[in-house]
Amino acid sequence: MLNLILMILLNFVVGGCIGLTGIAGFLLPMFYAGFLDMPSYASLALSFAAFLISGILGSVNYYKSGNLDLKTAGVLSAGSFVGALAGVKINLLIPADTMKIILYLVVLLSGISILLRKDKPGNTEKKAVQSVPFFLVLGAVTGAVCAASGAGGPVLVMPILTLLGIPAHTAVGISLFDSIFIAVPSAAGYLIAAAGNKEVFLLLPVLLVAHGIGVFAGSKNATKINQTLLKRIVAVEIGR
Repeated sequence: MLNLILMILLNFVVGGCIGLTGIAGFLLPMFYAGFLDMPSYASLALSFAAFLISGILGSVNYYKSGNLDLKTAGVLSAGSFVGALAGVKINLLIPADTMKIILYLVVLLSGISILLRKDKPGNTEKKAVQSVPFFLVLGAVTGAVCAASGAGGPVLVMPILTLLGIPAHTAVGISLFDSIFIAVPSAAGYLIAAAGNKEVFLLLPVLLVAHGIGVFAGSKNATKINQTLLKRIVAVEIGR
């Protein structure tokens, strides 16, 4: 019972953080596999099912607030879907610890770069729309890494988009939309692997509701955070 309460609370808190900043999803698989000692496939199944909910709810609210560039998000997501399919396969070939080290090194460098980078006004939406091949490749690479490691998507994609000059709130919106297309093949693949684990499917509805409430609340209030402050929060959070 204590573990269930902790899982519900964590999903609510992580959901809120994802809604606000796009970051924190990677805490779910770390908690499941590290603290609760769940099998890798079970922790990733629960995590990516939650990321699907956060992606849908979060991107809807960011779209309503005018912070979702659908053209850029669509191109990026097409690449991510293909990359995520490969990422689930990669997870079975490369040790999870190796994937996490690679991911966290890249994310740490991205966070440091966000802190050091100075804002340049009016430089991004045009660049993003014109760079279709780049965003397809970016989506494929980040989708594969995130699907294989359990990071979800925004933890890697959002800092990269910010470095490209995309405003912080728009970067969160795009990364949440993109996370849907990482989560769909990933959740399906890991849930199939967990088919014999009844506990996963009993936990799933309760955890998804808690996660969804957190995401909805966070994404509804995200625009209240200053863009510069948002980038600093994200940079500090991913660098921890």
